[in-house]
Amino acid sequence: MNCLVVLSHPLPESLNRHFADAAIEELKAAGHKVTLLDLYASGFDPRLSEAERGSYYGERFEAGALMSHAAALREAEILVLVFPTWWFGLPAMLKGWVDRVFSPGIAFDHGTDFGPIRPLLYRLRHVVAVTTLGSPWWVDRLVMRRPVRRILKWGVFKACAPKASFAMLSFHAAEKPQPARVMRFADAIRRQMRKIA
Repeated sequence: MNCLVVLSHPLPESLNRHFADAAIEELKAAGHKVTLLDLYASGFDPRLSEAERGSYYGERFEAGALMSHAAALREAEILVLVFPTWWFGLPAMLKGWVDRVFSPGIAFDHGTDFGPIRPLLYRLRHVVAVTTLGSPWWVDRLVMRRPVRRILKWGVFKACAPKASFAMLSFHAAEKPQPARVMRFADAIRRQMRKIA
């Protein structure tokens, strides 16, 4: 299958990069075609442009600057997002990628008279979100009720790729990453990749 791995972390030696590499290795070992999109390394601009916003409800969305991203998303059968959770939300770089690339004519079409949108990501079969958080598990789950998971699963992917399965793996208390715990989490990522592949 075509697999798109989107990495969003400014540090090249981050835990997020380590976890992205674990996913990539497992997917490649299963024989899949894997494309890595490192948003920081590629210099992606997360800002929605004036032309893009101006055309959002026009006859055709102005996607000229996003063609390679749009093509990679449209062709993906497996999408793996690897990112830190900051302030219980997506990092600005990844949020900007979603804002710009999950656009009309790419990820969805507008509904008639601004009714429900119509999904376009029919090829997408599996979505896996891998994230690191500074908070302990109980703050994310019990106090905040997993806001990033809810936004991604229900706000983005159920709207644009309703038939895709969704899984989220969260590495909590990431500021204290003991090697054994990092290894166990990387193994969990590999198991998840085997499960969907």
